[in-house]
Amino acid sequence: MDLAVLRKLRHNEQVEVTTPVIITWNNGKSRMVGDLRALNTYTIPDRYPIPRIHKTLTQLTRAEFITAVDSLKGFHQNVLTDNAKKLLRIIVHCGIYEYLRIPIGIKNAPSHYQRMMNNIFPEELSEGWLIIYIDNIIVCYETWESHLTRLERVLQKIVQVNMKISLKKCHFPYSELKALGHVVSGLSLGIDKNKVAEVLLKPMPQTKKKMQ
Repeated sequence: MDLAVLRKLRHNEQVEVTTPVIITWNNGKSRMVGDLRALNTYTIPDRYPIPRIHKTLTQLTRAEFITAVDSLKGFHQNVLTDNAKKLLRIIVHCGIYEYLRIPIGIKNAPSHYQRMMNNIFPEELSEGWLIIYIDNIIVCYETWESHLTRLERVLQKIVQVNMKISLKKCHFPYSELKALGHVVSGLSLGIDKNKVAEVLLKPMPQTKKKMQ
């Protein structure tokens, strides 16, 4: 799916630009993003609350069946205003590009996305069987039939708002699955062993700065 995230400027006007940086995910894949630290310094924080992971995971342990749905490049599904586009331009060897959709690295992107998702699923969240952590949508319930009914409600709304999901990251009804860095089931809550291994394999910090 092409979300048309960037657009090349056709003229070389005097504009504020930032330089790109390369980030690498845990799976080894890399992505070019804009270095937005300077812009974030002057950004007024959006205080919209993000759910606490521990409280969210505790809620999951009461469910017999859990489904996790992941939004495909969630931030990129939000179109920027014209004024915002002017602040989000990067320069590379072949010209200047401006973002058309919310990029990774924007200070208020998580809060904005959480608010948007909560506004899409207000009834489901109030009923207590739906959990949303930014771009993670989790359906949890005690019985199989009721779980499928609630999952259908969620999927119908996803279609209604034209939200794209990542099938590779979706996990449909499981009694145990990995969610938010933990292994969760209706009986227990544990830490993902792969996450622990990543920490153990890191070299021991030798200075105070590295320790921080």
